[in-house]
Amino acid sequence: MSQLVTIFGGSGFVGRYIARRMAKAGWRVRVACRNPNEAMFVRTYGAVGQVEPVFTNIRDDASVDAVLTGADAVVNCVGVLAEAGKNTFDAVQAEGAARVARLAAAAGITRMVQISAIGADKDADSQYAQTKAEGEEGVLAHMPNALILRPSIVFGPEDEFFNRFASMSRLGPVLPVIGANTRFQPVYVDDVAAAAEKGITEGVSGVYELGGPDVHSFRELMAIMLDTVRRRRLVINIPFFMARIMAFGFGVLQFLTLGLVKAPVTKDQVINLGVDNVVSEDAKGLADLGIRPTSLEAVLPDYLWRFRPSGQYAAIKESARNLRS
Repeated sequence: MSQLVTIFGGSGFVGRYIARRMAKAGWRVRVACRNPNEAMFVRTYGAVGQVEPVFTNIRDDASVDAVLTGADAVVNCVGVLAEAGKNTFDAVQAEGAARVARLAAAAGITRMVQISAIGADKDADSQYAQTKAEGEEGVLAHMPNALILRPSIVFGPEDEFFNRFASMSRLGPVLPVIGANTRFQPVYVDDVAAAAEKGITEGVSGVYELGGPDVHSFRELMAIMLDTVRRRRLVINIPFFMARIMAFGFGVLQFLTLGLVKAPVTKDQVINLGVDNVVSEDAKGLADLGIRPTSLEAVLPDYLWRFRPSGQYAAIKESARNLRS
């Protein structure tokens, strides 16, 4: 019988790419998620019965232990960008990650991959960064040979970064951003999945920071995105003091509406946007795993075309104009 990997958050943005890769490699894949009925699409990644979504609650020992039964390897992709109800940074990113590692070790599983983030630091001002670091610490306490992956901003067809701002670019002549000069090193989602596959199949361990081939400021990333969607917009930087006021106001509104109105930006996100998100000079990265990073320009047009004024017909119109000239 083929080997089995349990992927926590396997129906999420990064998790689904890891699930697809492991299915192609011949593994059985158990996708552990909160809403299995909304994750049925993962079944198409393999043969009948090869990839199965199952319910789990990463905050509960019994629930986590149940989906680890019979697994040969485990991947934890679960994380939150903003707290909601019981899904706090501590409960999910710190305690949840440690719980998965502890119960995996108790079950005799020897290979684990933890998806963390560049900037994970217990001394950071951001709770997101603090709990990512605490999660790493908890994982390594129980699974010292785990592979810790720290990606920069992850891009791909289902991302919440370029898709979000490309959608915003359709609303008016101005595109507001927070931290226009903050630097990022976007990494392609399937490159992150390829790195995770190394940890599962080859037992690679250690901490790796994952970034793409190029470093850009937030403003430069918006320029690349706008060029891809064929729109001219004025990118306006929102000062951090103003962003903090906005985040506070949105937080109050979300609280008063009992979560019906979601805050578009939180105080913690504003803090993160003030810190460069690039691979450290002395860190191991994709090259050390034998993976050649994919550029933004090679992928963005494949999924941002729908935000162009002419949508899928933009390329045809451009070609026609070239013929006339």
